[in-house]
Amino acid sequence: MYQYHKWLRSFHAVAKTGSFTLAAQYLCVGQPTVSEQVSALEKKFSVELFHRNGRVIQLSAAGHKLYEITQGIFGQEDEAVQLLQRFSQRKEGMLRIGAVSPPIAMSLTYALMQQYPEVDLEPSFTSEAQTLERLYNFDIDIAILALSSFDHRLSAGLYRTYPILAVVRDDHPWASRSAISIHDIGGQPLVLREPASRTRQLVEEGCLKHGVALNCVMQLNSREAIVHAVVQGIGIGFVAAVEYADQPGTTSVPFIEQPFHIRYFLCCLAVRRNRPIIAQLLDACGPPPDA
Repeated sequence: MYQYHKWLRSFHAVAKTGSFTLAAQYLCVGQPTVSEQVSALEKKFSVELFHRNGRVIQLSAAGHKLYEITQGIFGQEDEAVQLLQRFSQRKEGMLRIGAVSPPIAMSLTYALMQQYPEVDLEPSFTSEAQTLERLYNFDIDIAILALSSFDHRLSAGLYRTYPILAVVRDDHPWASRSAISIHDIGGQPLVLREPASRTRQLVEEGCLKHGVALNCVMQLNSREAIVHAVVQGIGIGFVAAVEYADQPGTTSVPFIEQPFHIRYFLCCLAVRRNRPIIAQLLDACGPPPDA
């Protein structure tokens, strides 16, 4: 079994880094060793784990399934080493928080600082896809995500729900109104996030439900860019209430019907659901989403 452990470790490193060369650097061994161990694993079980095309490699279907398992095996091994390192540094714990929304993550971080002053907290911000991948790779401990679907590897609970607001320039006719109708959106020039954005998806779904056609004049990949486009008068934007900062030159306007709400979930790997701090956080959340 120890032999298989070394072979699996080399496979995992190649799958994680996407390269035999980078895997060798990651493991601090020679590249031939990594290649030999991965080949030995494939030969022993008569399975192709990588599709090789010169220097380009891709996980096969079998490789994808094996990588899901090795993420757990070696992720927990890395977690054990980190625990020992914290003991040696006389620290009582560490919690790495990944998120796409700084306001929500920093609110949670501040609350945890008050509750667990002895724990080192490390928040970080990446795209939703990157945050999810880091969670699967054990690079972070928990994530705050606006996911629409969940797989068997995750445990999740509803953390917060916020309305989505329209953002307009101060001289826009809507700026003086206390609220607008979703039907007011029809025909207006809109500045929207990229199609993968959960905010955009929810706006599109809500408008479709109410029979409102969207007129997207520009697509941008960040909230900050959306707000700056609004300031320039390019169009109307949409942001979650928690993410709207009172940017000079803009005004946020709620909807009468409250047609758009974004739900943020606190997520962890299912195999780590019972870790002390993680368990307390998820236990305090709302009912978990349907699988």
